[in-house]
Amino acid sequence: MKLPSRIIDLSSPLENETVYDPPFMRPKIVYRSNAETAPLLVDLFPGLRREDLPDGEAWAIEEIQLTTHNGTHMDAPIHFQSKSIHGKPMLTIDQVPLDWFFRPGVKLDFREVPDGHVVTGGEVEAELKRIGHELKPFDIVLVNTRASSCIGTDEYLTAGCGMGREATLYLTSRGVRVTGIDAWAGMRRLRIYASAGWRRTTRRSSGKAIKPVAKSRIAIWKSCAIWSSCRITASPWPAFPTR
Repeated sequence: MKLPSRIIDLSSPLENETVYDPPFMRPKIVYRSNAETAPLLVDLFPGLRREDLPDGEAWAIEEIQLTTHNGTHMDAPIHFQSKSIHGKPMLTIDQVPLDWFFRPGVKLDFREVPDGHVVTGGEVEAELKRIGHELKPFDIVLVNTRASSCIGTDEYLTAGCGMGREATLYLTSRGVRVTGIDAWAGMRRLRIYASAGWRRTTRRSSGKAIKPVAKSRIAIWKSCAIWSSCRITASPWPAFPTR
């Protein structure tokens, strides 16, 4: 296997200021400086004095409160439903095969598509034809929407198009198992659903559903096939922040 010669970080950082989530879901991070934690370290080691530490400092640490869906993250099938159409338990994030996450990636450019639009299988096919890429099993498909231009604003939560059932089945029927999107979620924006009236647009999954890597900075990728990698293991959770 030929490894990529350049690594590009598409992940969004976890922080208090930038808007990536609704208020009730946003992370809360308390930063403890080296000076602040010195008394804690002194208490940990009997006989240690603060003056024994370089400049009287200890370890800089952070106290983090977050959900498994903060920032750039990977959703496992169980996030969406507990059982497949066959009644079997859906996979948790630690059960998803690691080799799914280091595969060739391709970016679909839907930045000019209106907010709230539901992307169809035909539109996916047309974009693949435009960039000259033929999907192969286990390709990682990254969806670039207008949302990436709104990161850090309240508009981010409603910006961008979404992948509909037809587009999703177009990908999974060709062996795609992992996708990414730069928007708050992979489907049509939730606020647009609410204003239009909720209706069921998907059916229960077979367990082979795609796993979105949401809130990624996909706009910096060109529309071409390249290697993509992502996953951090946590057991037995429905999702986990990733890079």
